[in-house]
Amino acid sequence: MRKALFSACAVCVGATTAQAGGLDRSGQPITLIFEEGNYAEFSVSRTNPDVEGTDLTNQNPFGTPTGNVAQDFNQVGAGVKYQFNDQFSAALIYDQPFGSDISYPTPSGNPTQPGSLLLGGTEAFAESDSYTALLRYKFDPNWSVHGGVRYQQVEGNIQLQGLAYGPFSGYGIDLDREGGFGWVLGAAYEIPDIALRVALTYQSKISFDFDTTESSPLFPVTLTGTQEVETPQSVNLDFQTGVAQDTLLFGSVRWADHSQTQLSTTAVGPLPSVELIDLNNSFTFNLGLAHRFNENWAASVNLGYEEGDDDDLVSPLAPTNGFRSIGVGLQYTHENMRISGGLRYTDLGDAFAETGTPDVARADFSGNDAVSFGIRVGFSF
Repeated sequence: MRKALFSACAVCVGATTAQAGGLDRSGQPITLIFEEGNYAEFSVSRTNPDVEGTDLTNQNPFGTPTGNVAQDFNQVGAGVKYQFNDQFSAALIYDQPFGSDISYPTPSGNPTQPGSLLLGGTEAFAESDSYTALLRYKFDPNWSVHGGVRYQQVEGNIQLQGLAYGPFSGYGIDLDREGGFGWVLGAAYEIPDIALRVALTYQSKISFDFDTTESSPLFPVTLTGTQEVETPQSVNLDFQTGVAQDTLLFGSVRWADHSQTQLSTTAVGPLPSVELIDLNNSFTFNLGLAHRFNENWAASVNLGYEEGDDDDLVSPLAPTNGFRSIGVGLQYTHENMRISGGLRYTDLGDAFAETGTPDVARADFSGNDAVSFGIRVGFSF
């Protein structure tokens, strides 16, 4: 059984959707550190979500279509791993762990072009870059530990617009690009003869002191200041094992503490501070099977699941609740090169976008999905 078989599955698992686990996108993988010998790779993927709903208004009990509020986005990843000796190895990994691309169309007066009266013009954009430096030490053929440091850069902006926001309609906040450091620590158990590996990895939260600019029709002036925001701590459990000749069972469980990511408006005069980001913690599961047909070709299939929260009232900035997915992957190996491709379909969970205190449902989002596809190229050297 060859460990390289596992990479036939990796692109499918990594091509996630915009709504998976709060702001999660890449899943913060570290499995590159387990590649044999010296190895480098590059990957790119694209997700095309279709997230449409209907306004819930007294004037139109049947609802007004919101149009598609989730924008297409790309993901890029890269990494290099170096084996110093039988015990020590190191890896440098780049990924884009968190992001958001939400934009509610505004009514145009043309009935063929939907738009939301309650939320039209509301937007949330965020992007991140992460650089992780890892070291791994093998005590023996079975046990090892790994850990290192992570540097993240994050930027974003939020615009609230529409009747659902009342006096806060027209509010906007920009968060300038900022960097912060965190750490990674984990351990793994392996039985090489059957390609068994179980790896548990903790990834710390990272704090950012963002320079912010806030504006609103209710503010006498544009406000500038600083806000502390955290990206979540998380735990990844990755496993694989051979189950038959040239056949590998693989999977992962990821927990992310998205409740740590909080952002609020600044209180001005009689205007109270209002929470802008309210995300639930998530457990995300993947399970798959890969098979190597010959020296050159291997294929995989995997299932993904994230349970929705019991409360289906969610932020308009992340208007889905859990998901189910299925993905397929194909890998071609030639000498020291591996090319892997993957396709994933994701059924996004139904939810109601809410605003106000107490929470009031403003739009009903149901029957939504996303399609993701990606490619990864790796070289052993």
